[in-house]
Amino acid sequence: MQTLEHDSIGLACAVTGDKTPTAGYEMVRYNAMKHGILSKLAVLAHEDHQEFAELLAALVDEHQPTGMTEQHLVEELAAIIWRKRRVLLAEGARINDGLKSALHSTTTLVPAAAPFQSELSGEHVDLPRFLNATAERIAELQREAEADLAATRKAAAILAKGGPNAYEKARRALLPGSRDWWDVQVSEEEYPGTVEGLAEFIRESLEPVCVGMVQQARHATAIKAQALGAGLQAHRLENLNRYETHLDRKFERTLAMLLRLKQLRSE
Repeated sequence: MQTLEHDSIGLACAVTGDKTPTAGYEMVRYNAMKHGILSKLAVLAHEDHQEFAELLAALVDEHQPTGMTEQHLVEELAAIIWRKRRVLLAEGARINDGLKSALHSTTTLVPAAAPFQSELSGEHVDLPRFLNATAERIAELQREAEADLAATRKAAAILAKGGPNAYEKARRALLPGSRDWWDVQVSEEEYPGTVEGLAEFIRESLEPVCVGMVQQARHATAIKAQALGAGLQAHRLENLNRYETHLDRKFERTLAMLLRLKQLRSE
């Protein structure tokens, strides 16, 4: 009694006029790619149908299915891999969403990166800058922050010493960014443009910010790791992980069935 796979090959050979099994396989390969039952449903309208066709063709080339049953199992393998691709896309989307949320939680996230550093706060931190910074850029940020702090403390020392033109000397000692910030404060009448006003500004605002920037730069690697870890939000991935495990098991069962059928056919 002829099997289903023998019927398929026989039909293919009759169509092509070739009596070799290769001709039958080529016809099966064509049918698997163009007329698969699952293929019409596995790929959504917005997904790349050509990419799925290439995946399925690669699996057909690997397993060379004979007959409708083996074709179906190979096609199911393709559908499982395609669905696992969606799981990874969904996982990436959730992680990116978590990272976006983390960027708005700097006041809790940044201090947690180095919990024993009391001067490390999430204020005035440009978290995306740390996340995108290379090791070289992080080292540069640290040098810039330390230079700004040193200039600020030099200005404070000039004011404390006093003497002629102390205010102008202290103002000039500040780095351009800090000096511009001070000038804005004066123009908006937050502080008077005097020795006392500049000293108060340095003590209350500028020096704490500079100290914080130094700490942030020194712990930039830890801050980056903390942000990425918080962005993962592992609890939100639990369902996806379970679904991926289900697909893995389904793939294993389907592959085992396919290999068993091929083994039985060869006996």
